[in-house]
Parts: sequence; C-alpha cells; structure tokens
Amino acid sequence: MGARAGRALQKGQQTRAAILDAALALAAPVGLEGLSIGAIAEVMGMSKSGVFAHFGSREELQIAVVREYHQRFERDVFYPALQQPRGLPRLRALFDLWMHQTAIEIDAGCVYISGAVEFDDRPGPVRDELVQTVKTWQDAIRRAVELAIAEGHLKPSAQPQQIAFEIHGLILALHYDARFLRNPQGLSLARQGFEHLLERHIC
Repeated sequence: MGARAGRALQKGQQTRAAILDAALALAAPVGLEGLSIGAIAEVMGMSKSGVFAHFGSREELQIAVVREYHQRFERDVFYPALQQPRGLPRLRALFDLWMHQTAIEIDAGCVYISGAVEFDDRPGPVRDELVQTVKTWQDAIRRAVELAIAEGHLKPSAQPQQIAFEIHGLILALHYDARFLRNPQGLSLARQGFEHLLERHIC
C-alpha cells in the first residue's frame, strides 16, 4: 500500500470514528430509532452520500452504534473491574462502575435500555445485536457471582443467575427512578439494595 493510499485509509477510519461519535451522542437522547443517514449527515456537516459511504444503510449504522456503545461500556466498566481480585471485590467493582456509568447517562440516556424498549418486539439484526450485547454483560455478572461463590465469599447455596438478575434489576430501577422520576436518592437506594442482596448470601 502506497503512502497516499495509507493516508486515505487513515482518513477514512477517522471519519468513520467521528461519525460513530456523533451517532452515539444522538442515539443517547433520541434512541436508535432517531438515527438516520440524513440526521447524522446534518450533525456532521456532510452529505448523505458521504455518510452512506461509511454506513451503507440506517440499519448498518444502528448496529455499528450498538457495537461501539458495548465496546465503550466494556472499556469503562468491565475491564477496570477485572483489575480487582476475584470474588466480592470484583463483583462490587462491577456494580460500582455500572452505577457510575448509569449516573453519567441519567441525563442523556442508555442505549441498552432505550434500545430494549424500541426493539423488544421487533425482530431483526438490530434487535439481535442488542440482545447479544446485553446477554454478554449479564453473563459477565453471573460469572462474577460464580467466582465469589468459588472464592468462599458467598454461600454455596447462592444462585448466580438469580443474583445476577436482581443486580440487573437494581440498575434498571435506578435508571427509572433517577431519569424518569428525578429521585435524587436513586443512587443511595441502589447501593442499599445491592448491600442487602449481598447480606442474604455472604459467608
């Protein structure tokens, strides 16, 4: 590949990344359904054909946004938590970082949650991508609970799937309480709920 072709490729990658940034910023408040080639072109000051060159359809753009959101979520929540020791320290870190991420998104919105509302009964590639990313995160929480049991921090009788389900429920309740009801106590209530959940299973 020549130098000119290399520069063109790099520029194309940078443009695609900038489009994704704009699309994520737009998807947070208006949802994935609010995304369109035309809307992104207007935000970016580009032509529709310019955006189309990077994302051949609205559906492709929506899927790319879901993947990008998931990658950033892993970067900000999952991977930092993995730096903590296995067991309760890691499980607590996952919840703390998830709560922090939710608090950041209270004003803008969460692609996982808004996407679930938009695509819960609409089969297709966008819904499939959303389901896969959410299940990946749920599996990570369940594995963290399993490790906490294996490390002797939680009782052997603890049920990883049930605990992961309840942890997810706390985050959904936090998002609803803080974003929709504007309850300033949402974060503290979620924290208390998490501690009460652990108290039932801790060794």
